[in-house]
Amino acid sequence: MDFLPIFLKITNKACLVVGGGEVAVRKVMLLLQAGAQVSVIAPKINDALTELVARGTIVHRAELFQSAHLHDQTLVIAATSDHALNQKVSEIAQQLHIPVNVVDNPELCTFIMPSIVDRSPLLIAISSGGQSPVLTRLLRAQLETIIPAAYGRLVAMAGKFREYVKQRIMHPDKRRLFWEEVLQGQLTELVLAGKDKAAEEYLLQSLEQGRNNPPYGEVYLVGAGPGSPDLLTFRAMRLMQQADVVVYDRLVSPEILNMVRRDATRIYVGKERNRHTLQQESINQLLVRLAREGKRVLRLKGGDPFIFGRGGEEIETLASHHIPFQIVPGITAASGVAAYVGIPLTHRDYAQSCIFVTGHLKDGTIDLDWPQLARLNQTIVIYMGLLGLPMLCQQLMIHGLPDSTPAAIIQQGTTQKQKIVIGTLQTLPKLAEDAHLTPPTLIIVGEVVKLHQHLAWFEPTEETSAAEIIAMNSDS
Repeated sequence: MDFLPIFLKITNKACLVVGGGEVAVRKVMLLLQAGAQVSVIAPKINDALTELVARGTIVHRAELFQSAHLHDQTLVIAATSDHALNQKVSEIAQQLHIPVNVVDNPELCTFIMPSIVDRSPLLIAISSGGQSPVLTRLLRAQLETIIPAAYGRLVAMAGKFREYVKQRIMHPDKRRLFWEEVLQGQLTELVLAGKDKAAEEYLLQSLEQGRNNPPYGEVYLVGAGPGSPDLLTFRAMRLMQQADVVVYDRLVSPEILNMVRRDATRIYVGKERNRHTLQQESINQLLVRLAREGKRVLRLKGGDPFIFGRGGEEIETLASHHIPFQIVPGITAASGVAAYVGIPLTHRDYAQSCIFVTGHLKDGTIDLDWPQLARLNQTIVIYMGLLGLPMLCQQLMIHGLPDSTPAAIIQQGTTQKQKIVIGTLQTLPKLAEDAHLTPPTLIIVGEVVKLHQHLAWFEPTEETSAAEIIAMNSDS
């Protein structure tokens, strides 16, 4: 984040706007809506500001800006067309540690003005860090259409009863559960229908019914997909916002982890080759313990939890201890990564079947059904195969696949750090070594790899990615 998003209380606080034109009018009106006492500094002001002065709504000083004007101000906005003057306002304000905003000049700002969806007391602020005000306005317009005006009344009602509920439900987790249940249920529908009195009665009834029930625990086994947050399901997103605790591994990208509820406890149980933070059995028992404490536990796993994710083992343990659970499938790396590099896993002209295997080394060997894998017209997708790549390619050639069989290895597929190395069974190990790849990676073997050159569509923003792809392609 380039800016910390905060909401500043400026009710009855002195705020200064430097400038007297149309832009200044917009900033003045926004400050007035927030209850500020607004002064305007400008030799001349337009008709709209003149009318506000006549009504006694704002104070105008027909003067050139001086540092003394900043005395006792809570914040200042520079809204003139004079760049030198705007810069002067910014520099003096920063010297005095007064928050300053310079319109359309983020470099001179210590705070910026977001686009606002106002459902007071509910406020939603959207910002691009000053990079694209038009985009933030477009996003605001979309939110305006999907967030009913009645949400303001709903928030006000929750605030009205907040202390009352707090006095009757002492346990914080149980209190949070109560609010989540009523706000996702009939209470919201009643408010949206304009039945505020019935909504209050429903809230009180729900409070009496639920106040003596002990908090209950549940586990959400959620597939986080191959890396890109865009590939999460709606259900995954909803449960990520409800969980009290998140238990996650190293394959969950930071971008996805940042989408979990901010105040949820995070427990890292990531496993790397020969370095396990927790053994699998310990993870299983951790989920049971947390659920028995009344927590809603988000078990967040990269890809799909039932494809080389050991999700089945965790669910077996939960079921044996009678712990409620939900399962949310995720896009597995095979389908997600293949799509992002333009390699269809099946194709009528190249492959009529596809097989997923894990290439994890154990005791220096890989125990796979090589004759089953080394078949023509079949795509092989290998998870966790980076370390064993030379052995994988060698065994596939020994068991019948031509050494010219196309093969690819992809690092951090679907993310902005995606890197793809393309070669053949004979050349891929050396190409991968030269590329200094690191996990997570996915290997795809088969004639469908040829289609990458024509079907690749995703372009990561990493500056070196395009050059790396060209340099690593054995056909170049």
